[in-house]
Amino acid sequence: MGRITEITKKQAIARSCERATAALPQTAAGALFTVTGKILVVDIIGEVTTVIQTQANNTKLVANPTVGADVDMCAVLHISADAVGSTMNITGTLANAMVNVPGGAGVAQAGRLIVHEGTIDLDCAASNTGAIKWTLHWIPIDQDANVVAA
Repeated sequence: MGRITEITKKQAIARSCERATAALPQTAAGALFTVTGKILVVDIIGEVTTVIQTQANNTKLVANPTVGADVDMCAVLHISADAVGSTMNITGTLANAMVNVPGGAGVAQAGRLIVHEGTIDLDCAASNTGAIKWTLHWIPIDQDANVVAA
C-alpha cells in the first residue's frame, strides 16, 4: 500500500519542460518535445520572441506517437504578424483552435490531454520567419514517463 501511495503522489505533481526559443518550422512539422511513456498535458504555452512574418501561416500542435497515428491537439491558428510577447496555448479540446493572446494575460488550458510516447510537434503550413519559446506543464501517467525539449 505504501508503494502505491508513493507513486501516486509523484505522478500527481505537475512538472515543467522548457524549450529554448527557436525559429518556426518551414512548411512542415517540427518536434518541440520528446515524450517517453504516457503523460497528461496540463498546459502548453508558446511565447513569441521574434515577430512572426506577415503572411498566411495556419499553425497547430500535433501529438506524433511512436506507434499509431498523429493527433491534432488543436485546430489551426493563423499566426501572421504575431508580435513579440504574444502567447499561444490550447484549450484542451481537440476541435478548438489554438488561442493567441497579444500579451498581458491569457487563459490556462481547461482540459487535460493524454499524450503517448513520441513527440509533440509544431506544424506550420507556410515558411514564415519568427521564433517562439515553448513551455510544457505535464503530469506522468506511466511510472517512468519523461519529457525533454527536442
